[in-house]
Amino acid sequence: MAAQAIAQNLALINWTVLTGLAIGCLAVVAVADLGTEATRGFLAFTAASAVAFGLLAWLSDGSLPSSVVDSPVVVDPSWDLPRRWALAAFIALSAAEVVVVWRRRRSRALVVAALVAAVAILVTSALTWGGPRPTAIVLFVQQTLLAAATGGVFGAMVLGHWYLVTPKLPEGPLVLVSRLLLGLLVGLTVLSVVFAATGIGVPGSDPGGAEPFAILVGPWALFAWLRLLVGLAFPLVVSWMALQTAKSRSMESATGLLYINVGSVAAGTILAAGVFFGAGLFI
Repeated sequence: MAAQAIAQNLALINWTVLTGLAIGCLAVVAVADLGTEATRGFLAFTAASAVAFGLLAWLSDGSLPSSVVDSPVVVDPSWDLPRRWALAAFIALSAAEVVVVWRRRRSRALVVAALVAAVAILVTSALTWGGPRPTAIVLFVQQTLLAAATGGVFGAMVLGHWYLVTPKLPEGPLVLVSRLLLGLLVGLTVLSVVFAATGIGVPGSDPGGAEPFAILVGPWALFAWLRLLVGLAFPLVVSWMALQTAKSRSMESATGLLYINVGSVAAGTILAAGVFFGAGLFI
């Protein structure tokens, strides 16, 4: 059963969510630090959140299963150690960013290095669970967008909350982050429609291959529709509303909408990861 397959792979789903939160938070720091007037407190807190989520991901990484139960996904253990080293480097660099920001300094090289470590995490994880190289590339693209959206919406929510204690903060930072979040969700929606239309998945996945939209009527239909409606369509509408309210400086409303979006985007990430690890399918 589909639900049982997801339950059996909760450790991998949890890892996906935690790494997404960590990487996305750091991406928000990079955007806000280099392109807006975001406050030192917000930058330090969000970078510290990236460290905390990264540590949780690193701790969970050591207990990940060596095989994926009842799934066509095949684990390549040769990438386990590089993945863990990339996670450790990301955590260390993000922690250094917290210190730098708190001392009222800025280092673009440090932020770039941390983002390079984040890319290394995504590459090695795609090679661990992606199987043949074409599938690994697709998994890397999906994981990158999922991480940016999952951590990005968390960072946007934190930024919105910052306006409640810093009323004079210009609306520019929240408008920019909200606009980028909306763009990410549009990209994920287009990608999911392409996935459904092509039936792409790892070799041996069912349904897969040449059957267009088979995932929407097969045994994984419930989770696929939940992913499309709850994890993408609903957050798209809420993100657009949050952007409009941020533009009009209705920061309390924008923050409330972003709180809602944290849950819906995270639910979408859980569903996407569950369908992949449970059935070897992309949605």
